Amino acid sequence: MSESTRKSVLPAKTHGYEFGGPPVVFAASFVLPIICYLAAFVCNDISGCPVPSALHLRSLTLLKLKEEVGWPHDGVRGLASLKVTGFVLAYYFVSLILQAALPGIVQQGVQLRSGARLEYKFNAFSSAVTVLLGAAVGTYLKGPDFALWTFLWDNYTQLLTVNMVIAYALACFVYYRSFTVKAGNKHKRELAAGGHTGNLAYDWFIGRELNPRITIPVIGTIDIKAFCELRPGMLGWVLLDLAFVVHQYKLYGFVSDSIILVTFFQSVYVFDALWMEPAILSTMDITTDGFGFMLAFGDLVWLPFIYSLQARYLSVYPVHLGLPGIAGVFAVQGLGYWIFRSANNEKNRFRTNPKDPRIAHLQYMKTQSGGTLLTSGWWGFSRHPNYLGDFIMAWSYSLPTGIAGYVVKHGSPVVMSHGDMVDGEGVISGGPVKQQVLQGEARGWGMLITYFYVLYFAILLIHREMRDEEACKKKYGKDWEKYQEKVRWRILPGIY
Repeated sequence: MSESTRKSVLPAKTHGYEFGGPPVVFAASFVLPIICYLAAFVCNDISGCPVPSALHLRSLTLLKLKEEVGWPHDGVRGLASLKVTGFVLAYYFVSLILQAALPGIVQQGVQLRSGARLEYKFNAFSSAVTVLLGAAVGTYLKGPDFALWTFLWDNYTQLLTVNMVIAYALACFVYYRSFTVKAGNKHKRELAAGGHTGNLAYDWFIGRELNPRITIPVIGTIDIKAFCELRPGMLGWVLLDLAFVVHQYKLYGFVSDSIILVTFFQSVYVFDALWMEPAILSTMDITTDGFGFMLAFGDLVWLPFIYSLQARYLSVYPVHLGLPGIAGVFAVQGLGYWIFRSANNEKNRFRTNPKDPRIAHLQYMKTQSGGTLLTSGWWGFSRHPNYLGDFIMAWSYSLPTGIAGYVVKHGSPVVMSHGDMVDGEGVISGGPVKQQVLQGEARGWGMLITYFYVLYFAILLIHREMRDEEACKKKYGKDWEKYQEKVRWRILPGIY
């Protein structure tokens, strides 16, 4: 293989292990699904959030725990079903059909090592709107009993399982297929810099091929990574949130301001990403990372099921914020979104048209590699200001849950209207036999679940920032050191 043809497939050199290397990623391949199942079972509408046994570990028994978490009567087989599998596959198929059928923007990606550029079709926003319009029509005709919302709630655990299986299957498929990448291939296929170490577990997790694509009859060519990035999981996040809103209404006869805020904020985040879909072409996920289990699981499982935990919690235990609480949460969200979107817009405008009047006044430094680095505006404030905005917004998703935690008390028949308060801290729901949802001894412990997203997101952003820094050091060399002298802080000036 000549050097020129080798370069078209393989990077000049690998950059070593990340994420702690093979032992850590191997463990993560099993731990991440367990975390998702724990979140699904330990916080539920059967016994509480967290389940009572979690607060009394000394008296915990397996039989009692199974009862409290709602473990399926038929055991592990109950974690999935053919009906739910068919539904999920149909959902993915509809996503593929909409990408192929609806008009969209066709844009070229960044230049690959071979000098070629891949083409991408962007219409995730219109695809999502089409699906939600269909759901809106169904809800208008059937009300809260529309089959979609009931199905999502009743089959939550099975939906989680099927999407996990799809993530594992995709990771295995693209890993196996990556060995068919040949030098000088006409399909512009390349291996990712960090995904061909030779360690099976690590390469499978990180992803060997940079931009795996498949051609499906009638539908056409699909970029697997770009498809998973913003389509099934992102829209699934919104659909789950909406199902939880509907469930709260069916349970109590009202929709709380807290769940409205959470669903609204998260929907804005999703549709902002869908509207700005072409911006993914400059992200590390697309330009650098291969597609393996990490992205497959993150896009299809972790994002929709972990990110929607707050709405799921509020569907069972409504929190009423009142005007002061609403204003406070809006202020947090608004600040975060303003920083996030302003910083990203500034960067994208500078990259596409440095003479744009909105950013022409910004200062920058040229590098020996031919690139430019902003040293004023948001990107003079810190080296990753968009991460700061992202982190602030994360708080607005969890704050509406308050000091979280509840216990479900199954009582005797009482005559009360939906949503009546109990002792100022709980709610009563159900039909003739009522169900009391109180905070009780669980108060505060539920925050381990509803605020998990904030902790996880902080770790994610810091790790992503460290990866960005390392990549920039390699790309810009000594120029990056000069840039660090001009822009000292990584994310938040004075702190980090």
